[in-house]
Amino acid sequence: MSVKILSSTLVGLDGFCHDPLAVLQQADNGTLAVLHNNTPAFYALTPQRLAQLLALEAAAQQPNDVTLDESLFQTESAPIATPVGKFAMYEGWQPDSDFQRQAAIWGVALSEPVTAAELATFVAYWQAEGRLFHHVQWQQKLARSVQMNRAANGGQPKRDLTQISNTDYDIPDGFRGE
Repeated sequence: MSVKILSSTLVGLDGFCHDPLAVLQQADNGTLAVLHNNTPAFYALTPQRLAQLLALEAAAQQPNDVTLDESLFQTESAPIATPVGKFAMYEGWQPDSDFQRQAAIWGVALSEPVTAAELATFVAYWQAEGRLFHHVQWQQKLARSVQMNRAANGGQPKRDLTQISNTDYDIPDGFRGE
């Protein structure tokens, strides 16, 4: 019998390592998800919860067909799409795929998507600040930041100063260079 275990109790890896028994005893339904960098690192169960799950499985009178998902064997953990709770800005943070639509709902009309340079500047600034906000709050800050920076530049993203422009090397007829 395949069983999906859901947990409403979340804790960071540091908090779990500090006092694992106390944290596990406070877990709802004896189930706990331990997060590292806003990504589930592992799940923990109390002995009572494990006994309940095994009793449910035995009552179903089906052979055990527990299978492990291949994603469990990946060496890199993929970040969850929307981090849970408040978090500090981190390298690699991305706004939602429908960010432009959400920004419009918040009253910030962006004519073009956020560029990689704009996002990198935003992330670098707030990473250094170390402030904690929810994912939606970070997106709202990004929308306002992009809006203000583009307003200072005529509504367009800043031009890449390192890009070499394509120059027209054709000399017009009759031009002598004097």
